[in-house]
Amino acid sequence: MSEVTTIGLDIAKNVFHAHGADSTGRTVFSRKLSRGKLLNFFVSQPRCIVALEACGGAHHWARELQAMGYEVR
Repeated sequence: MSEVTTIGLDIAKNVFHAHGADSTGRTVFSRKLSRGKLLNFFVSQPRCIVALEACGGAHHWARELQAMGYEVR
């Protein structure tokens, strides 16, 4: 399995979609996560770049992920 270097996170009200990609841009995983399971999911992921959409809730999640050691863009 390829190493994840970037995770794209689509933020919604109750369900989030996380897509992991390797250094060549190939999809490594695609997961649908509930709000309550999001941070638990990131505990098991390698520290990498997390790309978030620009929306009101993105600032909250960016702070949470940065506190866990992720680079958020």
